[in-house]
Amino acid sequence: MERYMIDEWEIVLRVCSALLAGGIIGWERERRGKAAGFVTNMLVCVGAATISVIQVLIIRDSLELIASDPNNALVFKSDLARMTAQIISGVGFLGAGAIIHEKGSIKGITTAAIIWVVAAIGIAFGMGFYFLGFVVTVIVFFMIFILKKAEVNYISKRNANYEPFLDD
Repeated sequence: MERYMIDEWEIVLRVCSALLAGGIIGWERERRGKAAGFVTNMLVCVGAATISVIQVLIIRDSLELIASDPNNALVFKSDLARMTAQIISGVGFLGAGAIIHEKGSIKGITTAAIIWVVAAIGIAFGMGFYFLGFVVTVIVFFMIFILKKAEVNYISKRNANYEPFLDD
């Protein structure tokens, strides 16, 4: 119940945490000249956090109405996952737009996956799961910044037929 009792400063903290996380991941993408770079990743993360905060506020308002009159429990229904499910669907559409099929090869799959996971990070911060949002941000940054170098320098040199996963 306490997770839904948020004030204005908590909302600012949640959205700013998403902004920072999206910026960290977007910085790496921008640095490599990818289509979904710094601003795009921040927008996706902040947008997902904003919708998640709205979901939390709707739930808070519903709980307050039910607390004021228990008969309202028969009228008000709040689905904890409805809006976040729509974020995932909508971002999936954005990600699909980032994938390009060109001359027998597919480009943009990593960008699409990053857009999707940045939205999930935004949902985590928007719902107040700071630790989860931070941990996932660090893991994703590690994956796209450090593992890419290892993939290119180690795996692709050992196997001539290997196509890097982080190709875009």
